Amino acid sequence: MKEISRNLLRLVLFLFIEVYVLHKMPHLHRFISPSLYFLFLLWLPFSVSPRFLLWIGLATGLLVDYFLQSPGLHASACLWLCFLRPYLIGVLAPRESSEFNYREPSAQSLLWAPYLIYVTLLTLVHHTWLVFLEWLSFGSFGDFLIKVLASTAISLLLIIPIELLFPRSLRFRTNVGG
Repeated sequence: MKEISRNLLRLVLFLFIEVYVLHKMPHLHRFISPSLYFLFLLWLPFSVSPRFLLWIGLATGLLVDYFLQSPGLHASACLWLCFLRPYLIGVLAPRESSEFNYREPSAQSLLWAPYLIYVTLLTLVHHTWLVFLEWLSFGSFGDFLIKVLASTAISLLLIIPIELLFPRSLRFRTNVGG
């Protein structure tokens, strides 16, 4: 129950930051659209089943779409992120269960290099899909690419300091309930 309430608090906090800070902030440039709400999905425990993860991603995206009045853009991007997340964790996590016994992805559990790959790739997937749906056509491929890369870079510049300033305590999975 403690884990559920902690994750709900994260969701509310990230939604508040996205809707009332990042979305209200004047645009730095037409190519830069920082996002942070999907970090909630990246930080969900490893134990969440892929099917339930998709439902959580859909609900998160629909909440963001509701507040930002966008017609399903964020829900679709969150579904892609949640679909790819288990595969990416499977590739980046250590193979032996004795080496890997943590509850949620973090720089401490995956180590910094795999964690940065995890965060970067899923941020890139999220922003690529979101920008593609916003434009619904490439128009100028250069502009599309610049917006994806700039938005990803700015989001990563927000995510990495958050990870450094607010490290999550390492919680181990055990056979004992708790």
